[in-house]
Amino acid sequence: MHDFTLHDLQCFDAVISAGGFQAAAALLNRSHPAVFAAVARLERQLDLELLDRSGYRVGLTVAGESFHRRAQGLLRELDSLRGHAEHLAAGEESELSVVIGDICPPAPALALLARFFAEHPQTRLNLYFESVSGPLERLLDGEADLILHRVDKADPRLEWIGLSDIDFVPVIAPSLLPAEPPADVHPAQLRNLTQCVMRDSAQHSPPVDFFTLDGAHQCTVADQSMKKELLLHGLAWGHLPRYLVAAELADGRLCDLSSRHLRGRREELAAVRRQDRPHGPVAERLWQFLKQEAPNFSAC
Repeated sequence: MHDFTLHDLQCFDAVISAGGFQAAAALLNRSHPAVFAAVARLERQLDLELLDRSGYRVGLTVAGESFHRRAQGLLRELDSLRGHAEHLAAGEESELSVVIGDICPPAPALALLARFFAEHPQTRLNLYFESVSGPLERLLDGEADLILHRVDKADPRLEWIGLSDIDFVPVIAPSLLPAEPPADVHPAQLRNLTQCVMRDSAQHSPPVDFFTLDGAHQCTVADQSMKKELLLHGLAWGHLPRYLVAAELADGRLCDLSSRHLRGRREELAAVRRQDRPHGPVAERLWQFLKQEAPNFSAC
């Protein structure tokens, strides 16, 4: 068996797709004898009879059907490779890295990214999920092109697009409260309970604490969904984004502890990128897309 060429393979596929040699020749813009010779050469090189020529129209033999099925995968990869090469030749990025932070509601963020990258199939999305200082650390380390997280607006290295205000509220399961809970909860009254806090995924950034109560026993989790589960089961109390617990607060499965002594916090969710470094054409189109869609972004 000798090596066959992609040209011969494309001629064979065209004969099957178009339904005959003449139609395949027109499809490939080649002569009928050239397509006929390519398929015959392929059969000879493979030592296989791929086409059944006994009928009015050519068809596949059993071996030809099996071979064609595998060949289509190779030809699809070839088309993809050509498209990728054209993409690179145009100067467009082959991949972009985006980090979704722990304050970001995943559903609307993923919906936006899905819409954008569906229109840019040649650019692969590398998606990461980080917490607390982790998103910014990845961005500043050059490991992310864009983050969806809180932003320090005083940092001259950054530019941002505001997406939504995210309200964080201190919540607790009713089972952890006394029969007649005080109207104005003081942090000291929670010190004997376990406080659930987010684990910072940063590797080398200075530690940052949000909402931590001095002296309280703490447990850490990697994401807000797990934190919510711990709170619902009465294993701890803690701050959660309101969008994540609106239903549970409404039906009483969780209680809002907000008071003048125990406050929540409003964070601005933003799309953030470096403004002190150049951005490729696809990254720039993603930025403009997010700017256009920002007024419609909803955490709910």
